Amino acid sequence: MSAPVKDAAAHPLRAISFGNPEVTIERRDDGTIYLRPRSKLLDYPQRITDRLHHWAEIEPNRVFMAERAAGGAWREVTYAQLLDAARHIASALIARGLSAEKPVVILSGNSIDHALLAFGALYAGVPFCPVSPAYSLVSRDFGKLGFVIKLLTPGLVFADDADKFAEALSANVPQQTEIVATRGNLPGRVATRLSELLATPEHPLLDATHEAIAPDTIAKFLLTSGSTGSPKAVINTQRMLCANQVMLRETLAFLKDEPPVIVDWLPWNHTFGGNHNIGLTLFNGGSMYLDEGKPMPGGIEDTVKNLREISPTVYFNVPKGYESLLPYLRDDAGLRAKFFGRLHAMFFSGAALSPYVWNSLDELAVRETGSRVPMLTGLGATETAPFFMSVRPDTSRSGHVGLPVAGNEAKLLPNNGKLEVRARGPNVTPGYWRQPELTAAAFDEEGFYKFGDALKPADPDNLDAGFDFDGRIAEDFKLASGTWVSVGPLRARFIAACAPLVRDVVIAGINRDEISAIVILDLDGCRIINPALSANDIAAAAADTLVRAAFRERFARFLAGATGSSTRITRAILLDAPLSIDRGEVTDKGSINQRAVLEHRAALIEALYAEMPPPHVITLS
Repeated sequence: MSAPVKDAAAHPLRAISFGNPEVTIERRDDGTIYLRPRSKLLDYPQRITDRLHHWAEIEPNRVFMAERAAGGAWREVTYAQLLDAARHIASALIARGLSAEKPVVILSGNSIDHALLAFGALYAGVPFCPVSPAYSLVSRDFGKLGFVIKLLTPGLVFADDADKFAEALSANVPQQTEIVATRGNLPGRVATRLSELLATPEHPLLDATHEAIAPDTIAKFLLTSGSTGSPKAVINTQRMLCANQVMLRETLAFLKDEPPVIVDWLPWNHTFGGNHNIGLTLFNGGSMYLDEGKPMPGGIEDTVKNLREISPTVYFNVPKGYESLLPYLRDDAGLRAKFFGRLHAMFFSGAALSPYVWNSLDELAVRETGSRVPMLTGLGATETAPFFMSVRPDTSRSGHVGLPVAGNEAKLLPNNGKLEVRARGPNVTPGYWRQPELTAAAFDEEGFYKFGDALKPADPDNLDAGFDFDGRIAEDFKLASGTWVSVGPLRARFIAACAPLVRDVVIAGINRDEISAIVILDLDGCRIINPALSANDIAAAAADTLVRAAFRERFARFLAGATGSSTRITRAILLDAPLSIDRGEVTDKGSINQRAVLEHRAALIEALYAEMPPPHVITLS
C-alpha cells in the first residue's frame, strides 16, 4: 500500500463538463424568496421509451443492462433485445386490458426480468409499481403490502421467484388477480411464466397504443411513507421522467461526453435507483451492471467483486456504501485503479456524507490519479422525480444542496425562524394516487410542492452561493421553556461527533426540560471498538462495556460543545433491538421516521426522563 496523501484538498478536482446552476432571485415583502434558474429547460421527449427506440436504432448491440448469472458470468441485455422484449410484453399487457385502474405491481428486487416487465409496461402505457421486497420478505404482518394491493388494485403482480414470495402472494393477492413469475410455484394456484409474456405475438394495436402515450400518461407509481406510516403512491408521469432526465443531462453534462457505465445496487422501488439511475442510463445510452452487494458485512464483498471487473464512469451510492468501500479501496491497489480509472464523478444521496469518508475518498483519488474526483449531491424527492437542486463540483460539501436546476422553481418561505423549501416544475408529481386529501395537503396555493425540508443560505449575503440543508420542518419541536430544537442539524452533529459508533439518532424532548437521544448503533463501527462482537447482534453491542465506554467518551465531547439548551443532549439510550418496518419506524432503505419511533417507544422515553434513570440510560451533566 502506498503512502497516504497529505492535504488532499490542495489537489485539483478532475475537470468535468458541468452545467452550473445559476438563478434569478425575487424577494417578497413577507420574506418569501423565489429562485428561478437563468437557463431554460431544453425540449424533452414525449415518452421515455422514445430514447429506447433511439438507442436500439443507433447502438443496437450496446449492453443496456447486465446481471450476474449462475456461475458468475454476466447475463447481458442489449438495447435491441430490450426493445424487442418490451414490445412483446407490452402486447401481453394490452391484451389483458391493464390500465392505471389495473396496473402492474412488481414485488421483486432489481433484476433484468424486473426491468423487462417494467419497460413492457412503459411501452404499453400501463403504470407499474415496484414495491420494496421488504414488504413481502421482512414484514411480519404484511400490513404495508396489503395496504398497497388494496390501494392500487393491480391487474397483474410479478415476483421473480414464486417460492420465495409465496406467503406474501397467497396472503395479499386476490384469486382473480394474475400472478406472473420467472420461476417457482404457488401452492394451490397457477402462476403465469414471464416467458409466456415474452412469447406473446405483437398486438395489432401495439404501435398505435405506444404512439398514444402522452406527457400526462402515468408511467409508474412510487411508494413513499413520509411521516404518515402508510404508503402513498406518488404518481410519476411521462413528463416527470423525461423532463427530469433532460435536467440531469444538462447539469451532469459529462453524461454527454461518454455513455455512462454504472455499477449499481440502489433499489428501484426508490426514486434514486429507479428513476435517477435507470433513467440516466437509458437516456444517455449507457450500461448498468446490477450489483447484488449491499453496504453491510457479507454484502459489500459482492460490490467489491463487481468493481474489480467493471470500471464505472460515474458512481452512485449512499454514505454508508462509500464508508463500507473505504477499507477495500485503501488496501487493494487493483481495485483502486479500476474504480478511479475513468471515474468522472461520484454522487451520494439519502443522508449526509461524513467529512472523514469524503476526505478519505479524496486522498485515495489523489493517490491513484493525482486529482480529486468530484463528489456531487443535491436535493430531491420522490415527488420531484427526483432531481431538483444540485451542487457544483467546486462548491460541493456535506450538507450543501446547491441551487435549483433548469426547469425548476424554488420557493423559500419563513417558518419558525427557518426557510421552508417548495418546488414547482414539469418534474413535480400531480399528486398521490387515490388519496386526494393527501394531494391537496402537499401543495400550496401557487402549486408549489411542499418538501417539508428547510434550507439556509450558504452565504446570507450571497444567495448565488447556494443553500445548505437545515432539517425537516416536521421534526423540530419546542422544549418546555419554549425554545425551538432544530432536529436535523442536531442529529447530523451528534452522529458526526459519535462516529463511527452511531448510524442514526432519534431526538426526544418535546415539552421537556432537556433533550435526550435514542441511539441507533452502527454495528460495523462498534466492531472497530470490539472486533469480537457479532455483525448482527444489536443487543450485544448496546450492552458491550467497550462500546458503551467509547460512546460515553464521544457523547461527553459532544455535550461539551453545546451552545445552549437547544443543542444540549444530556441523556441517551443505546437501542438494543431493531426498529420496526411494520410500525413505520424505519423504511426499507434504512431512513428513520423520528415521529414513529417516539410514538412507539414511549417506555424508552419515560426511562430517559426518569428521576432515577435505569442503568442502561447513559447520563451526563
